[in-house]
Amino acid sequence: MPGLPHQRVDDGPYLRVDDLKVRFDTPDGAVRAVDGVSFAVDRGRTLGIVGESGSGKSVTSLAVLGLHDPRRTTVSGEIRVGGRDIVGRPEEEIRRLRGRDMAMIFQDPLSALHPYYSVGRQIGEAYRIHHPDASRRQARQRSVDLLGRVGIPQPAKRIDQYPHEFSGGMRQRAMIAMALVNDPDLLIADEPTTALDVTVQAQILDLLADLQAEFNSAIILITHDLGVVSQVAHEVLVMYGGRAVEHGSVEQVLRRPQHPYTWGLLASVPSLRGAADADLVPIGGNPPSLINLPPGCAFHPRCRYADRNGDRSRTDVPQLRQVQERGHLVACHLAEPERKRLYAEQIATAGADR
Repeated sequence: MPGLPHQRVDDGPYLRVDDLKVRFDTPDGAVRAVDGVSFAVDRGRTLGIVGESGSGKSVTSLAVLGLHDPRRTTVSGEIRVGGRDIVGRPEEEIRRLRGRDMAMIFQDPLSALHPYYSVGRQIGEAYRIHHPDASRRQARQRSVDLLGRVGIPQPAKRIDQYPHEFSGGMRQRAMIAMALVNDPDLLIADEPTTALDVTVQAQILDLLADLQAEFNSAIILITHDLGVVSQVAHEVLVMYGGRAVEHGSVEQVLRRPQHPYTWGLLASVPSLRGAADADLVPIGGNPPSLINLPPGCAFHPRCRYADRNGDRSRTDVPQLRQVQERGHLVACHLAEPERKRLYAEQIATAGADR
């Protein structure tokens, strides 16, 4: 099987995922963590993947990076990075791509960074793995340059400090520096602003935008924060129960959503225009078990509109279909005119309540 050389392919999206399925085998049964998800990301563009915990967001990103244990996980479908299909490739070949062609900013930098090694040494090692001819001095200078680039003050001094000596925001910046040290074309950020205060969160998001503009990277942003998505993403993929339920531009999904689950996510976000004492509207019920998904539409046990289409919600799995607006995909049995009417009624009711 031929290798996967480092190359920059300019034809088509840099990342294309088609019919991705990820299954974990457990003593209790097969966990269908991702079930037929498809999307694409171009260079210079950001895709936000949103959904509740357990919806399949992080599992999808780990599959793209080839980080699932093949002894316990079955991955099928197609994942093309720079035009090259990586599903089923030997682990050694995928390892050569990680950090060089694609990299990840993990959710918790304190656990992702090794506590026994200095920050600079960890960044430098990530560089030397893909530049074996580089000396330690060159790797150190590269680490200093990257730490300065991501906004770490006094990088030549900070490079010898350990993760516990960094603040939360600085650790996140160090993780970004490690991810960017080999100039990857694809960057996956898994909840990069979790547990950061709003000021540091804004700085991290601005940094990602600046770095994308500089390196023209494709970015996948995994988050539950719709405010973050609206600020930095170009497109949004909404996941529920391991499946995609809505996909489109930020303008389409956040301003003209057509899936009841997306309506619920938006209704649970505080509004600056509403009354300070107004109650948030949570989505009733709990996310489904990925071992025993409900038949038909996985969202139907929590959907207040499930009875409006006969028993289709309980028997037929809805497929992603383009609505009247080009590029906007929705998996829902409700007819488009009815979805628009119901959402308008929901917005009017929420406005009256506030």
